[in-house]
Amino acid sequence: MELALMELALSLERLVNEKLLYLHSVAARCNDPNTTQFIEDEFLEEQVEAIKKISEYVAQLKRVGKGHGVWHFDQLLLHEGENGVA
Repeated sequence: MELALMELALSLERLVNEKLLYLHSVAARCNDPNTTQFIEDEFLEEQVEAIKKISEYVAQLKRVGKGHGVWHFDQLLLHEGENGVA
């Protein structure tokens, strides 16, 4: 279940990234440097980081399998921010 949910989250992040890139290309075609810069500064880097992080989660969940591994992954994810790790 957790793996399926993470894969869904990854798909959604990729879709958002695709739409942002399309919006960026439209702004570039319309010669709108303010909008292109805004999209680059405020959204694209964050999207790439989110895709990378969720991709890592998906890979970890595939490795740990079911059972205790998923529980342990959930615990690490739950306490990730508490240890200064983002």
